[in-house]
Amino acid sequence: MLSIAITVSYLFIMIAMLLALWRLLRGPALPDRIVALELIASLVVAMVGIHAIDTQVSAFLDIAIVMALTAFLTAIGIAKFIQLKGVNDD
Repeated sequence: MLSIAITVSYLFIMIAMLLALWRLLRGPALPDRIVALELIASLVVAMVGIHAIDTQVSAFLDIAIVMALTAFLTAIGIAKFIQLKGVNDD
């Protein structure tokens, strides 16, 4: 039963990644692309977490934590850049 739930989780995350990638490439504005990029980062963290459950290797959880912190710091850096440089919408 757990293997079915893991397979379904992988499937849903991949669908969400494809939709987020579509929004990242399509836009229409810079904030839309930034949110899509952050969503993709969160989905990658979720995928690593599910992989840790699937393989029962706890080291993957450490990797997921580092990836989540890196994505958070990247979001802060992009927001600061937009605030300081005054980048307008497309």
